[in-house]
Amino acid sequence: MRNFSVVQYNVRYFTRYANYNGVLLGAYRTDMADETITDKKSQHGEWSSRFAFIMAATGSAVGLGNIWKFPYITGENGGGAFVLVYLLCVLLIGIPLMMAETMLGRRSKENPIHTMEILTAEAGADKNWHYLGWMGVGAGFLILSYYSVIAGWASAYVVKSFFGSFSGASAGEVKAIFEAFVASPMQLIFWHTLFMVATMLIVARGIEKGFEKSVRFLLPWLFALMVLLVGYAMTTDGYFQGLNFLFKPDFSKLTADSVLVAMGQAFFTLSVGMGSIMVYGAYLPKDVSIAKSSMMIAGADTIMALLAGLIIFPIVFNNGLHPNSGPGLVFETLPIAFGNMFGGWLVGILFFVALVFAALSSSIALIEPAVAWLIENKGFSRQKACIYSGSLAWVLGLGTVFSFNAWANVKLFERNFFELVDYLTANLMLPIGGFCIAVFAGWIMKQEHSKHELDLPGEHLDYQIWKFLVSYVVPAAVFLVFLNVVGVL
Repeated sequence: MRNFSVVQYNVRYFTRYANYNGVLLGAYRTDMADETITDKKSQHGEWSSRFAFIMAATGSAVGLGNIWKFPYITGENGGGAFVLVYLLCVLLIGIPLMMAETMLGRRSKENPIHTMEILTAEAGADKNWHYLGWMGVGAGFLILSYYSVIAGWASAYVVKSFFGSFSGASAGEVKAIFEAFVASPMQLIFWHTLFMVATMLIVARGIEKGFEKSVRFLLPWLFALMVLLVGYAMTTDGYFQGLNFLFKPDFSKLTADSVLVAMGQAFFTLSVGMGSIMVYGAYLPKDVSIAKSSMMIAGADTIMALLAGLIIFPIVFNNGLHPNSGPGLVFETLPIAFGNMFGGWLVGILFFVALVFAALSSSIALIEPAVAWLIENKGFSRQKACIYSGSLAWVLGLGTVFSFNAWANVKLFERNFFELVDYLTANLMLPIGGFCIAVFAGWIMKQEHSKHELDLPGEHLDYQIWKFLVSYVVPAAVFLVFLNVVGVL
């Protein structure tokens, strides 16, 4: 990017995007005294209300990480004490970081790549900061490539549950079903394709007709299904054992590594660092409180994770299974319970439907940053941008498909394709992205600009609390997570 003022930069983008599909969507108003952006609208439109934004961002946050990952890492780390640390991390790390990323997106009203270019120029900072936008879009895109494959598994398990594949099945039989399924590239490709097409169709319809309508349908049904499944779990003999495991802290089971895992889960579950929240923030009207919205989103996301625990652990204990079964808890352990308990046929179907709904609400957020960049930078229509983005993510997803069969023994740095992409995104790109967002918002961005965007109630004290958390606590915490995942701690 050339070294010119933010006013010149914004005039260029206003000229380019002022008339989108024949409609003047908004203009810049620039304060010439300090060259600050004060008014602008995204060319893609805006959320119709604060509720719409909260629903969409909650959908982005609620996904496989809540229903698949949270229960198994809670089981691996001793239960209640881990949950308590996780809740503290959401409060002290997740919410301030979500506020920061939303703020950056809303200030620029652009995709993450252009956001960092504009805000870097506005702050008079080193132009290399704009690579943060590229990394966020890239991370979300790579995650989508394998997310679609795993979500395809959940889709297939809805059908398997419906046809009674797990009825009366032993642990060995359930394991054999799973292994035969992932060993078949054609089956995995079919379900991967189906899920990716569904994602593309929703995103192609735009903000109000696509995003808002989909999450208004998916999230209430997801919540209803989760509550229904909790109601079933309450009827089992293992309910109180599961309740105690989830909420009664036993700090003797808590280790330093458990604290770091809780910190990492709090960070990743809110979808920060991958461009999704930044681009959703770009569609956020100026009169919506970022702080209140972030707290509501984090609260809803946490409730979904806890509901998943209240469903899974009673079923696990009621059937004499182990809560520390690891990543196979959903696909290899729970089907044993579903196949051998009263009403398990229906419960299994509802559980995997909920898992698919959660995955779909997240996948539409993962693809949107790339779609927005193609529209803004290449002049593509939304439909064309969805086809290009979705098709490329689908092709990359084939690497994950083959990682479980044909390419299982093809490894680079001791990891197959899926493991390598997962490690690159979750363990490197997202922590680095989160760290950089916190540093930029807390140290690089001008204080009057962040104050203006956040408009926190109570003004000085509330703003200073956020400023302290995002400037010191979040970078330190994310840095510790990063050291842990790369094996230094």
